[in-house]
Amino acid sequence: MADLSEDYRLGPGWDEMFAEPGLPRESYAALHATLQPLSGAELGARAEVLAHAFAGRDASEPGVERRLALDIVPRIIAAAEWRAVERGVAQRIRALEAFLADVYGPGQVLADGVVPRRIIATSAHFLRAAAGINPPNGVRVHVAGVDLVRDERGAFRVLADDVRIPSGAGFLLENRRAVAQVLPEVFAAARVLPVESYPVMLLRALRAAAPVGVGDPTVVVLSPGVHNAGYAEHALLAREMGVELVEGRDLVCAGNDVAVRTTAGEQRVDVVHRRIDDDFLDPVHFRADSVIGVAGLLNAARAGRVTIANAVGNGIADDRLLYTYVPDLIRYYLDEEPLLPNVDTYRLDEPGVLDYVLTRLGELVLKPVDAVGGGGVVVGSLATSAELESVASAITADPRGWIAQREVELSTVPTLVGDGLRGRQVQLRSYAVNDGDEIRVLPGGLTRVTLPGSGPGDGSKDTWVLDSSPAPDAHRAAAVTLPVAGRPDPGPTGVGEAHRQQQGARGC
Repeated sequence: MADLSEDYRLGPGWDEMFAEPGLPRESYAALHATLQPLSGAELGARAEVLAHAFAGRDASEPGVERRLALDIVPRIIAAAEWRAVERGVAQRIRALEAFLADVYGPGQVLADGVVPRRIIATSAHFLRAAAGINPPNGVRVHVAGVDLVRDERGAFRVLADDVRIPSGAGFLLENRRAVAQVLPEVFAAARVLPVESYPVMLLRALRAAAPVGVGDPTVVVLSPGVHNAGYAEHALLAREMGVELVEGRDLVCAGNDVAVRTTAGEQRVDVVHRRIDDDFLDPVHFRADSVIGVAGLLNAARAGRVTIANAVGNGIADDRLLYTYVPDLIRYYLDEEPLLPNVDTYRLDEPGVLDYVLTRLGELVLKPVDAVGGGGVVVGSLATSAELESVASAITADPRGWIAQREVELSTVPTLVGDGLRGRQVQLRSYAVNDGDEIRVLPGGLTRVTLPGSGPGDGSKDTWVLDSSPAPDAHRAAAVTLPVAGRPDPGPTGVGEAHRQQQGARGC
């Protein structure tokens, strides 16, 4: 019987399971010991069960959505590594909170020249309508997504921030439940920190953000509706938090009070966890043609009658050009050195930088500052001559609209491809929740990977952060061999090309 990892090849980047061919790192030892005796057919049968379990949950959800395919082999992060990530992510969010309060308030960071005023004045995400709105507990980033990659040395680096309406946490919860069903023995042996507390963490943060004097706030999740790609996630989060899922047509603003229409009449709403972009949130202040927003919602927030989470105008903090200043913001507001470095990035609007970048287009990754996810991203080493010429014209015409980054050789994690394991590049979206007293980073996150039959980054892996606390007796189990499933292995067909995913990952 062929070893699952018999043909596994280490790539040029950091492999997260293997330090050397056939030699697993300590954090992966239990998983490797469990997988090694299995044949591709056996693991494939498990993967098929996993796919069916996932599909069963899909069928229960209304609306249209794009699910991420799920690989059966989890990604593992050691406890000590995760503690460093936690501290770094929390530090970053503290700095961004301070920046948002400042830039929509006194603007001292601009007066002191830490961030050039032109960066703010030219950003499409700076909303003057949000100036002067002070959230009840001072929190603007109730939930954040911070995208991370491991570089060639295995060090985590920040790729992007999303403090507007970060998505993907629903996939994370679904992944954990599905994998726990098909790998229960491995799951128990590995002692994985739970992620199921995310809805509780989020609800606590939303309730803590209620307007002053509201002791038992009513929280709703505001979705664009069933035709939005994220609707199932919106429904899942509302259900898990035990709050109403509403659309714009369900809410009404009168006298700066917000209410939801119910069969029993109108009920006051205190906190709106919106899943609608700023542009469409309130037709009074933003796009007048929006039919999914709530007229008057921003005025209600300004009057302190309702809290919008995340706050309107947060997009200025994850403008990709502003991202290059986050290390400076950490030093400025916190008087600390950044714990997580950015990916090396060039600001094209600085003197001499554009000319330098134009000579190295084939070695860099070019990203438009306003695009979501991988939209508009050009990976120089993979681009055709025509694509390089096109991006050269674009960045020359609008240097403010682009950044350039060093192309990181992303880390790889074993992934089931055909009847064996192959290294596939991954990146991670971490989630942080701020309730005003503490910023909590969910242990794990959403790992994106390219799977056979899916587009770049359209697959996912369950992400396990190991528990380093003393093990109770019940958990002192050695790695065990999976029972052999009886189903034949159809296996994925076709092997996807290893894909460099240093794309903007905000659109999980």
